[in-house]
Amino acid sequence: MTDPVPAVPEPTDEVVALCRDLLRIDTTNTGDNATSAGERQAAEYVAEKLAEVGVDATLLESAPGRANLVARIPGADPGRGALLVHGHLDVVPADADEWSVHPFSGEIRDGYLWGRGAIDMKDFDAMVLAVVRHWQRTGVRPPRDIVLCYTADEEAGSDYGAHFLAERHRDLFDGCTEAVGEVGGFSYTVDDATRLYLIETAEKGIDWLRLHAKGRPGHGSFVHDDNAVTALAEAVARIGRHRFPLTVTPTVRAFLEAVSEVLGVELDPDDPETAIARLGPIANIIGATVRSTANPTRLAAGYKDNVIPGRATATIDCRSLPGQSEMLEQQLRELVGPGIDIEYIQRQPALETTFDGALVEAMSAALRAEDPGARPVPYMLSGGTDAKAFAQLGIRCFGFAPLRLPPDLNFSALFHGIDERVPVDGLQFGVRVLDRFLRTC
Repeated sequence: MTDPVPAVPEPTDEVVALCRDLLRIDTTNTGDNATSAGERQAAEYVAEKLAEVGVDATLLESAPGRANLVARIPGADPGRGALLVHGHLDVVPADADEWSVHPFSGEIRDGYLWGRGAIDMKDFDAMVLAVVRHWQRTGVRPPRDIVLCYTADEEAGSDYGAHFLAERHRDLFDGCTEAVGEVGGFSYTVDDATRLYLIETAEKGIDWLRLHAKGRPGHGSFVHDDNAVTALAEAVARIGRHRFPLTVTPTVRAFLEAVSEVLGVELDPDDPETAIARLGPIANIIGATVRSTANPTRLAAGYKDNVIPGRATATIDCRSLPGQSEMLEQQLRELVGPGIDIEYIQRQPALETTFDGALVEAMSAALRAEDPGARPVPYMLSGGTDAKAFAQLGIRCFGFAPLRLPPDLNFSALFHGIDERVPVDGLQFGVRVLDRFLRTC
């Protein structure tokens, strides 16, 4: 009597364990190579899981410990352009004292898988891994080459991750014409019968900068009219209170038109924020896409309480709409006024593509097959992703990491927030959609 052949694990079963394992690897990216951690360990974990099913992967370090992984799954038609599927392995820091569970525990509680990176973006990393492992075990061959890419450093601008790969190892992406990555394909519940699924076709530019003010140092007890801290504080306050002009891009207009239709709200082109206010938990994401933004995030000055310093600096997180980076800089220079220097830390362009073509049709069909109430719509991400690096290679980029979310979940608040978590059934839904999509892309 022969032993029974073990059943092949379904990707819906395996994705939870894979995501939990990744969450338990602390891949905190502080923005400093000396204190960032875990990216090499996470990349080696992915490489091991791919090797178990016969997929060879290439690990590339941009600096000690800052590891990236690339692998190619051959498709049935090598003459077609390849699809790049990318996700980052790093996460932003988390303070365990602020969380209900330890942020690197990968705990399952109340129907959710908890941990830093659960939705940004180890959930998608695990989905892709689960699908590929299932394909390799069952002999599925995708219709075109699939290039898998797991990156470091996305949370600090991607210099050690996607930009390093695009600039130094672009041959690994030969033939790639389109890409899918994070923050798209998630649901927004309209009612019991209808859910919008937001597919990212655009994202704002990254314009991170520092302001530098100089003044005359002196004793803190003197009357002093050349104080660097005062000049900087006034400039920062002007920036922080400023509202940049309202601009509705084609992507945002298409999204708002769909929202207006399903919610029964008349869209006023001169006042799109009225419709956005009806969106509840995702209003923060969408509201930031109708204008460029500039938010002060850090201040630094001085070395003693009774000494007026000669220098003061501030960091401003600016996000520009497509085509508005130069305009944003001009407006910022007018706001800060004379005597304050502007230094760019990161400057990466906004992206925007159209919501059409065979790839969009494949995404939409996969969503509708798993959720008959799905209505796919384009949207603009208020932040930025690794797509900025890959777009430089001429690749058309989308955000498509599908999740069906509970109607009452404040999804946008989980990004870089406390108690980050992903619904287990949403994760399993996502892997089913991704499997369908990648089989037909």
